[in-house]
Amino acid sequence: MRPGRLDWIGLRLARRGPIQSVPEAGCDLAQGLVGDRYAGRTGSRQVTLIQAEHLAAIGAYLDTAATPERLRRNLVVSGLNLLALRDQHLRIGPVLLQVTGQCHPCSRMEEELGPGGYNAVRGHGGLTARVIEGGVIRTGDAVLGLRLPASPLSPSAGAAARPGTS
Repeated sequence: MRPGRLDWIGLRLARRGPIQSVPEAGCDLAQGLVGDRYAGRTGSRQVTLIQAEHLAAIGAYLDTAATPERLRRNLVVSGLNLLALRDQHLRIGPVLLQVTGQCHPCSRMEEELGPGGYNAVRGHGGLTARVIEGGVIRTGDAVLGLRLPASPLSPSAGAAARPGTS
């Protein structure tokens, strides 16, 4: 699969506050996306990603502009089918992310995009990820999908490691 491209980076500074578009951002194992309101939280939703091509589809369903700020995602990637990378890893510049699941729409989409916003985003909301290797990402960085062994904290690894399951 050919590499994609990181087109946009956004930081959510406060709950329900505006998203700040930035040219680069630090990613840290403990912090996630440095400067984002979720920074410092561990878990599966340190970073949210959406495919640029899906922004156009969402906008077409609603006859309005669907920008990453309105969808409240951190990273916009183009040229790569993100949904095909579920349960895999992504290399963005020097940073390694573990994809942890889909980023489903919330009720806020109706508020932000108007009637039908929630349903327009269904299946197009992108992915969630956590930082495995830190560094600084920049717009224009290549995005590569990687098949790596499951992390000990991944849902698939946890299921296999539990005693009494087969």
